[in-house]
Amino acid sequence: MKTEIINRINALRVFLAQGNVQAVIIPQTDPHQSEYIAAHWEVRRFLSGFTGSAGTLVVTADKALLWTDSRYFIQAAAQLQDTGIELMKEGLPGTPDIIDYLIKVLPKGSRVGFDGWLFSVDSAARIAAQLEKHGLEAVTDFDPVDAIWPERPLLPQAPIFVHDIKYAGESASDKIAKILAKAKEEGADAVFISALDEIAWTLNIRSRDVKCNPVATAYLLLSPQGSTLLTDPAKVDDITRAYLNDNGVKVEPYATIADFLAALPADAKVLAQPDKTSHAAGKILGGRLVKAGSPVPMLKACKNDIQVSGTRAAMERDGVAMVRALMEIERGLKAGEKMTEITISDLLTDLRSKQDLYFDNSFDTIAGFRDHGAIVHYTATEATDVELQPDGLLLIDSGAQYLDGTTDITRTISLGNPTDLQRHDFTLVMKGHIALGSMIFPAGTTGHQLDAIARQFLWQEGLSYLHGTGHGVGHFLNVHEGPQSIRLNHVPTPLTPGMITSNEPGLYREGVHGIRCENLVLTVPAMTTEFGEFLRFETLTLCPFDRSLFDTSLMTDEEIAWVNAYHAEVRERLTPMLTADEAAWLAVATAPLRR
Repeated sequence: MKTEIINRINALRVFLAQGNVQAVIIPQTDPHQSEYIAAHWEVRRFLSGFTGSAGTLVVTADKALLWTDSRYFIQAAAQLQDTGIELMKEGLPGTPDIIDYLIKVLPKGSRVGFDGWLFSVDSAARIAAQLEKHGLEAVTDFDPVDAIWPERPLLPQAPIFVHDIKYAGESASDKIAKILAKAKEEGADAVFISALDEIAWTLNIRSRDVKCNPVATAYLLLSPQGSTLLTDPAKVDDITRAYLNDNGVKVEPYATIADFLAALPADAKVLAQPDKTSHAAGKILGGRLVKAGSPVPMLKACKNDIQVSGTRAAMERDGVAMVRALMEIERGLKAGEKMTEITISDLLTDLRSKQDLYFDNSFDTIAGFRDHGAIVHYTATEATDVELQPDGLLLIDSGAQYLDGTTDITRTISLGNPTDLQRHDFTLVMKGHIALGSMIFPAGTTGHQLDAIARQFLWQEGLSYLHGTGHGVGHFLNVHEGPQSIRLNHVPTPLTPGMITSNEPGLYREGVHGIRCENLVLTVPAMTTEFGEFLRFETLTLCPFDRSLFDTSLMTDEEIAWVNAYHAEVRERLTPMLTADEAAWLAVATAPLRR
């Protein structure tokens, strides 16, 4: 495989020379600026061999480099070894960003190529301006991939189906009307949507085009005169076509997107979010483009009552699957059965698939034993899979797509004889988890303002983690969604009632262990006083934490009470869905903590 990667990079360099291009930037995305993408768009993975969901490859005549964030430092180092591709660790002192690096190493007059369909309006403009300022030129139509990748997968062909309003809670026509009304306030008479989850939410449609993300490959133009979904017509059966037609939406071929946009009336005013719309699409729209934030992300993020009710029900079924998985891990180890990281992943998928309304996993399960738990986004392969032993920590981050909700949960469990360090680290992480989950905060508060609440106990000992503390979660949609997040860098979107966000502080000691504790939380009203409206988090996830890992000497009485109250709710809500043996196991797993 390493030789193949070297050959692919060399083949790319041939096209660089032929096109008089001195460097190429290859991101991990698609024309919809997606985080998770269909195999057709896995270009960076094909060229580099790196399988992480985030990272950008840069190739020059004599260098190949890959930038990625802290979640993937360990994984990328292993996968890039002996390929000639240098790892660039984003966010660390001394690591330049991509454009600063190119400005430094390329002579004036050099040309930097990239595919304009894979970069947003904003990012392409920023890159071009930075390069031009230093005497370099951006070539935005450089795309030699098909020639290098003759066996490139076709665009996905999964059928599109209707997400029933009994789960969605609001009709597509009502959503379209809201979106167009918001666009009118921005001086636009139409809205162009590229983001796949936004299209799926707007039209109440779903598909299997992207693994674990129930979206369809498409573009959407909304207009009072009639809307258009651009997708492969073969994906739309008569039932779905009739449904779309009833909501004023016609279907046109996906491949005609450039001609479709070019044919819009010259006086049209089309709202498109510049950080979600490709440079190529924006260039075609030209003067018709109204650059403004899309109203869809906020509408989508604030779940309605039916969606919230469905998510609560999905959490109960998911909690049952988790209890059964934890019981089986415990039983198998005691019986001396061979269990591996892949075994755990398969077990979770099997148990979830037996729950009502299961559709798919919401992401590839992370099951990391001992030092593998320190690889933040680790996924076991046949080459890395290890057998579990009756000691050490096992980090399990997993979730599912149900028709009535999306789940995402992380539990770190001891497989036996937890050490003082393991219990100490786990308790510090849980103290942050509890502090964030218990917060009451004024309306208008952003995730940036709350992030330190979860990190404070780690910081006090000179410890930290480099990933965000919380991300938005869709409703039978992408497990990662915006616009809100809880992280160190500022994201201006306030946490708003109806938003579902993860609460997942962690701690990772490379070569030793990884710990992460994650529940999903719902933003809900807390109180109104003379100082205004205050909000809080309702914990949605239902699954016990490993009691053996708590060091109560490090905990306050209030923290112990929080754990006991949470475990009491888990026991109360899950017990009616369990067998007698399962209920007995849960009773022990949720017994009150004592000093």
